[in-house]
Amino acid sequence: MRDAGVLLPVSALPSRHGIGDFGKSSYEFVKKLKESGVKIWQILPLNPLGFGNSPYQPYSSYAGDELYISLELLKEEGLIREIKDFRKDETRIDYQAVRSFKEGYLREAFDAFRPTEDYEEFRRRDWVYKYAVFITLKKANNLRCWNEWPKEQREWIRDRKFNIEPYKNEIRYEIFLQYIFYKQWMALKKSANQAGIKIMGDIPIYVGIDSLDVWDNQECFLLDLECRPAFIAGVPPDYFSESGQRWGNPIYNWDFIKTRGFDLWVNRLSYAGELFDIVRIDHFRGFDTYWKIPASCPTAVEGEWVEAPGYELFEILSEKLPDVEIVAEDLGDLRPEVLKLRDHFGLKGMKVVQFTFDPNEKNNNFQDRENMIIYTGTHDNQTIRGWYESQKLLRRLAIRLYLWRKGYRQNMISHRFIAYALDSIAAVAVVPIQDIMGLGDEGRLNTPGTLGSPNWEWKLADFRELDRNLPQLKKMVVASGR
Repeated sequence: MRDAGVLLPVSALPSRHGIGDFGKSSYEFVKKLKESGVKIWQILPLNPLGFGNSPYQPYSSYAGDELYISLELLKEEGLIREIKDFRKDETRIDYQAVRSFKEGYLREAFDAFRPTEDYEEFRRRDWVYKYAVFITLKKANNLRCWNEWPKEQREWIRDRKFNIEPYKNEIRYEIFLQYIFYKQWMALKKSANQAGIKIMGDIPIYVGIDSLDVWDNQECFLLDLECRPAFIAGVPPDYFSESGQRWGNPIYNWDFIKTRGFDLWVNRLSYAGELFDIVRIDHFRGFDTYWKIPASCPTAVEGEWVEAPGYELFEILSEKLPDVEIVAEDLGDLRPEVLKLRDHFGLKGMKVVQFTFDPNEKNNNFQDRENMIIYTGTHDNQTIRGWYESQKLLRRLAIRLYLWRKGYRQNMISHRFIAYALDSIAAVAVVPIQDIMGLGDEGRLNTPGTLGSPNWEWKLADFRELDRNLPQLKKMVVASGR
């Protein structure tokens, strides 16, 4: 069974309130996918956005960001009254402005909310109360990292001695937000599944130092005596960055994690399997070997490769979570052992057309496998049109000639690449929404190795341009046999 998928972050959906959410437009989008013959909706992490508004530096790998809560759905529940439009037709997200705008409405909904049996069941989950305390204390400390809080607050997670009674109402508010997030998301997922659409979620391999995960599991990370990372994660120089990438995430203390039966990952993946039908794990190669950078080093160049217990971990995961479908993000320069690890557990890998396409190669699909996902691009790439336009003239001519000879003669160059990807033997072909619309670099979502604007800010103003291109997408999906 070969399926077609579309990549669109929830944040990029059209919205009356400045950022995509779990409301009306998300249900409309699911309907459009179904009508186009698409079976998979791939999204980016939904966790609380951390440094630089990156979904890959979350404050928790369990909690969700309240930005995605639909105010319209809260109004339908009678929890809020009138809602003003805010940045309705914008194609860029102003995260701080949207967060400030939504907070008043969310607090109004909290004041009107009355606990239900479902709510009581949800709040008993182990991470919920801890996260509510974590984020409440974080806000009380002007959003400083937990390792900079006063000692008695920092130690609450271990000894419960700090008196959090004065923060009781704020903690209840944070629990409410997590419940509403979960409730709205699970309703959307159920609707998508009923329409025959699977949700592919995305979880980063690492968590940020400024997270509940590290605060609550300090022994599971390589920290110094001041609870700061002794070593940090990243990658050496590669296609994305000549100087490598210094992510800043703390490195796992795998030796200690092993003594706990890898429960840190078992619990995390178990919850991800509840939220999503398919789970893509970012930077899969880190389970084979990981780039270990001394925290004192200003760049990623001075790190070293260290072996990780990938086989032991995935033996446990496959035994305890046999129904969780995992996709391995296996891009970049890899040693053969990474692919052996992937194949040993039968995990789907990835291929990005921009990295492998060569107009001088007679058969560009020779590396394709059935057990893989082919992409025209990901959230970290240029759009396929942007990539094409960045090539030199002779190469662009060679690309067009190659595709023409192969029978790909659609009007847009991006649509020719989409048809090319859809025709692959790969089990799944995923196309970013920007490529369906034929956007250039103005539609790029993120540039690895850079921080801040315009990363993560792109969004749809409405569905009109997408609607004009969906009939062509459907035609290509049908022609490919997916």
